Amino acid sequence: MKLSALALCIPLLALGQTAQAAPDFAQVNDILTKNACLACHAVDKKVIGPAYDEVAAKHKGQADAAAILTKHIKEGSSGNYGPIPMPPNVGISDADIKTVVEWLVAGAPR
Repeated sequence: MKLSALALCIPLLALGQTAQAAPDFAQVNDILTKNACLACHAVDKKVIGPAYDEVAAKHKGQADAAAILTKHIKEGSSGNYGPIPMPPNVGISDADIKTVVEWLVAGAPR
């Protein structure tokens, strides 16, 4: 039996993709609370900024979503969800940003 090159590559591609569980929402909520993120955002509704559900949906399936979201949190952004700019959040640790971004990329599950 002869296998095509594609049939041989598919299992190899699957090895490079590991499923990772989303961070625990309680942990993420603590991070959002202690860094005042919830003053402008809510999980499921627009406040001043977009809902986290909306952010997760906008970046779903984007290969560079984690890098984009990390940059927006660290440096701020404008024009992505309307005219109100998001200021940089200089007080949040890199570890906490990573946790929040992993949660968003996973779809902001609760």
